[in-house]
Amino acid sequence: MGMTIAEKLIAAHIVEGEMIRGQEIALRIDQTLTQDATGTMAYLALEGMGVERVRTQKSVAYIDHNTLQCGFENPDDHRYIQSVAAKYGVVYSRPGNGICHQVHLERFGRPGLTLIGSDSHTPTCGGLGMLAMGAGGMDVAAAMAGSAYHIVMPKMMKVVLTGRMQPGVSAKDLSLELLRQISVKGGVGYVVEWAGEGVRALTVPERATIANMGTETGATTTVFPSDEMTRRFLETQGRGDVWAPLESDPDAVYDKVIEIDAAQVPPLAACPHSPDKVCPVAELEGLEVSQVCIGSCTNSSLRDMLTVAAMLRGRRIADNVSLSISPGSRQTLEALTACGALNDLVRAGARILECACGPCIGMGFSPSSGGVSFRTFNRNFEGRSGTKDAQVYLVSPETAAATALAGHAADPRAYWVEPDLSLTEHPLIDDSGFILPLPPEEAKQAAVLRGPNIKPMPHWDALEDEIAAHLTLKVGDNITTDHIMPAGAKVLPYRSNIPKISEFCFTACDERFPERAKANGSTILVGGNNYGQGSSREHAALVPRYLGVRAVVARSFARIHKANLVNAGILPLTFADPADYDRVEQDDLLRIRGVREGVLAGAMTLVDETKGLEIPVELDLDARQKKLLLAGGLLNAMD
Repeated sequence: MGMTIAEKLIAAHIVEGEMIRGQEIALRIDQTLTQDATGTMAYLALEGMGVERVRTQKSVAYIDHNTLQCGFENPDDHRYIQSVAAKYGVVYSRPGNGICHQVHLERFGRPGLTLIGSDSHTPTCGGLGMLAMGAGGMDVAAAMAGSAYHIVMPKMMKVVLTGRMQPGVSAKDLSLELLRQISVKGGVGYVVEWAGEGVRALTVPERATIANMGTETGATTTVFPSDEMTRRFLETQGRGDVWAPLESDPDAVYDKVIEIDAAQVPPLAACPHSPDKVCPVAELEGLEVSQVCIGSCTNSSLRDMLTVAAMLRGRRIADNVSLSISPGSRQTLEALTACGALNDLVRAGARILECACGPCIGMGFSPSSGGVSFRTFNRNFEGRSGTKDAQVYLVSPETAAATALAGHAADPRAYWVEPDLSLTEHPLIDDSGFILPLPPEEAKQAAVLRGPNIKPMPHWDALEDEIAAHLTLKVGDNITTDHIMPAGAKVLPYRSNIPKISEFCFTACDERFPERAKANGSTILVGGNNYGQGSSREHAALVPRYLGVRAVVARSFARIHKANLVNAGILPLTFADPADYDRVEQDDLLRIRGVREGVLAGAMTLVDETKGLEIPVELDLDARQKKLLLAGGLLNAMD
């Protein structure tokens, strides 16, 4: 029996376990990436692991999230990451050099390798034929220290793409079509592989957009073949020597197959407040829009920027619209400048932002109160933009450009101008934004620089045998890590300060949660389906643990967040009967006895002492994860 692309990549890197669906396997990791919103905690963890040098082929620290320097906190974090990168053998990508996923795709990604990153959109590099996965910062630190990365052997989903897209329709629309079909939970437990004749016509940046958005389906990752299109992209980046062919075998077996005819996909939009709430843009025609944002790791490539510039050339944006443009990398910005496309954007009325994540994570450019914002980003969770009552739609760069011109939701086919993409074949390569690490002997004497906002990683004791705690917060389905630990310019500067950032925990759901959790001492949370979807930010586990959360009982968990809970020493329990979710209420007193034995057995009883109920709960973990929990978390287990 033949193998899929993902199975070939896994077979080449597996170091523990067997490739049997549903069983845990361990993979050797070739490359890692971090970004500054999660990087400080990852490197604090790495410092505690007792290694002198990272043991991966390539590790890169990107500064792309917390780039607003409104106080000392963010620049202190950047200085810390630069110093620790120099000491431990990590390449440092300085502020302004670009967004981690696009820059890594351009300068470091290569077919056939494994990559994990402390950002959930690391699968972007699946557009190059890599096995690229998002992970918590502790897992990335462990990989840098030489440990394998553990995942459950995923199922395989194939998306067969036929036909060619209409002018004005793009890869973003294909991504939204898949989300429309399978939802934000439909990819859980799968690797999604795109195949078919339609894929052959997609450029690597287009494939990267689709792989990036695949994260929103809950998939472990998304992969594309490495073919002639891949080779051409790497050659334009001066890296043709790293190309290697990679495709699935003709007799490979998939657990699920979906077909999409690209010719039948219209311009689409994801409506507030979920990436899978998808409808044709035509159904929104006339909806007044006050803000348009073009950029993010999803849609900030040179191809995207040239397409937008062509549509805006010689035109002016509507008076009611504020338009931002965030190029994905310094390479892209320099190319736009050299060819004059940047002038086209500026003359049209666009505001040019830094080569960074920016508005995507609420770092500036928030909408007005109740404002409607069309964004080329990957997430439109409530409040993520920095404005709680904003109505955020996810669209393609083409739809965004058309809407900025019209002042209301507009079909891009009515404004379409064919762009000249010849420059994408000859980009201006600029690696001046990278700082290489010190040589090993020099690095031994180098100092790591810490500012006053950088606090030590919290330490917790081993798992206790009895938990008595109030149900301090009960939440519903699809709770995101943005709900648990918000992003934005007010919060992100405290990423390296767990005590301070804890003041914002769950405030999107309950403004008094931090003080109530502290008053209760120990807390159990209850959630619905897909608890912890979204960003890989491990603060969504570390901060609740700091506030006394000992267990989360949910109907189901998102993959990365479940792993982060284990790493933080929090029990990720599921209701044996999902209907029991309705039997418990906020503020009930809950108790679990025989916790340690229950961990080993994979089952225990949750007693609601307020109501006199006994509720069976389950713990679906492997032996390694159970060991981590019993130790009180990953760092304790590695001591």
